[in-house]
Amino acid sequence: MTREEWQAIDAARQLLHLDERATLGEIKRAYRKMCKQHHPDAAGDESVQDAVLIRELTRGYDLLMCYCEQFRIPLVPSDGESIDPEDWWMDRFGRDPLWGEKEGKSQKKG
Repeated sequence: MTREEWQAIDAARQLLHLDERATLGEIKRAYRKMCKQHHPDAAGDESVQDAVLIRELTRGYDLLMCYCEQFRIPLVPSDGESIDPEDWWMDRFGRDPLWGEKEGKSQKKG
């Protein structure tokens, strides 16, 4: 990924008030919460700023969803690969900034 793509992802993360690590569910909840807060129809206000913010929120959400969809993972273990579910998950997502382990938790020692 290029620096510009990472900057766009980070800007989307900040716009949605997400931590450095977030699950798909957290991204979706943050997007819906922000849209409810700023949607001009819900507030009874036809503010141009709210309309622009809604478009920015949607662009940021779409960018984060595209980022998440790009991860293709094998569904069967390769030769010599551990079949332990925790090891499988950590090998694929443990080091990823979006799917990785939450802060404060220690990684499984093995």
